[in-house]
Amino acid sequence: MGKLLNPGSMGFEISRNTRPYVDKSMIIELLNSKVNTENRFVCVSRPRRFGKTMTINMLSAYYDRQSDADALFQGMKITESKSFTRCSNSFNVIKINMQEFVSHAKNAVELIHTLSDYLLKEVLRSYPSLDYIDKGNLSYVLETVSEYTGIQFIIIIDEWDSLFREYKDDRESQRLYLDFLRDFLKDKAYIALCYMTGILPIKKYGTHSALNMFAEFSMENPGEMAEFTGFTEEETEELCREYDIDLTELREWYDGYSFPDCQHIYNPKSIVMAVTTGILDDYWNRTETYEALRAYINLNFDGLRDNILKLIAGDRQMINTRSFQNDMTDFSSCDDVLTLLIHLGYLGYDFNSKEVFIPNKEIMEEFVTATTAREPWEEVVNSIRNSRALLRDTWNGNENAVAQQIESAHLETSHLQYNDENALSYTISLAYYAARDYYTVIRELPAGKGFADLVFVPRKNHMNCPAMIIELKWNSSAETALSQITDRKYPEALGEYTGSILLVGINYDRKTKKHNCKIKKI
Repeated sequence: MGKLLNPGSMGFEISRNTRPYVDKSMIIELLNSKVNTENRFVCVSRPRRFGKTMTINMLSAYYDRQSDADALFQGMKITESKSFTRCSNSFNVIKINMQEFVSHAKNAVELIHTLSDYLLKEVLRSYPSLDYIDKGNLSYVLETVSEYTGIQFIIIIDEWDSLFREYKDDRESQRLYLDFLRDFLKDKAYIALCYMTGILPIKKYGTHSALNMFAEFSMENPGEMAEFTGFTEEETEELCREYDIDLTELREWYDGYSFPDCQHIYNPKSIVMAVTTGILDDYWNRTETYEALRAYINLNFDGLRDNILKLIAGDRQMINTRSFQNDMTDFSSCDDVLTLLIHLGYLGYDFNSKEVFIPNKEIMEEFVTATTAREPWEEVVNSIRNSRALLRDTWNGNENAVAQQIESAHLETSHLQYNDENALSYTISLAYYAARDYYTVIRELPAGKGFADLVFVPRKNHMNCPAMIIELKWNSSAETALSQITDRKYPEALGEYTGSILLVGINYDRKTKKHNCKIKKI
């Protein structure tokens, strides 16, 4: 047993001893299907807090020929798979946490030398008597071991992209590092499987990728890895039953990542913290400060500021992810910045519609903190500061005060293109920011004979608040908006809800540049 070669199962054992523990072992069945095939190179990228290292430790314990998978995986789902015994403890595992080597190296040359030296010493110590052609060449040494023993290698690399995050602007180090990985991995018969994970997808270098043999699974498109990206709806529901936590509230805080093959994915770290403490809170900032987000959303690209405002208001934005270079420095457009935020977990991405959105309340808290701290975004600061007063005035039926505060919010966001009901809805959504503490906010809800512009449904712990249906009009009248709510039977969309409902009509007059409001309680 070594540090890198066949490192044992301690990390996995610690994970299994920790409560709660969610069984994600069926990823092994998927990976076993790729062993010794053309598809044996797998790169999985996802944000921090999404369980990458736990998966790494589990895979290492399973494939490591010096471990005991039968005992370690007892009672887990993978033991029911036909492939379990076929690949268990059958390989020499090389497990590398690249961040450890990057942190102690001055540049890529030193990183490559140190890593190679570590690996060579451990392999030669384990197999001292073989006839090596060149004991200083890592690939030759691994090839010799595999040929003489008949045992192939499983290569597992954690934080593969750490060099790109540490040396953001050092292009030469990045090139040398990619070349090293290519020479170490590509077309090597001694590799039965390579599983590599990090935050970023594989770096695009020039006109080609130096690691083009990898199949990539990312937050943009996790494909068949979707259910292993985080906790699924079923897994989260089971934790809620075990810890007596309300699933509806948990959804508001942590749901939102959605993929074609898996519609509900939750951040594992946040869910574990929430169910074990019983407190729903923003756990994102316990492992990373808002400064990281603020640095990117303050970049000077046309349309970026407006898009961030619309996202905070609850909108979705279509983007083109193709020009993103898979690093943290090469940005050529607003879309590149938003694509990076997908990979960092700050934005959800709808692969079918090509739209980004803020996935949940926890991440919304991060955006609000990032836009209101130090160099404040006045639009967000003022809207949030005034939003509680606006909500109280709406509850109290104070129509003039509501109109005046919407007027103020409009002035704050006046640089946005304000020429239709959709633009008006951005202003209204941002102005009612405080309502998100009490309500589930739904835009364009199918209701009665049409779509209600904004519907506020009280959350379970706030059923004393009235539901609100807001209809927006552009160059018409608030009375017309109010009539449309009742004529088209929008309240029917609230289903079995039996509490009071506030019908709110808001109109913007282009000539007078004024808003007016009508409120009716039913």
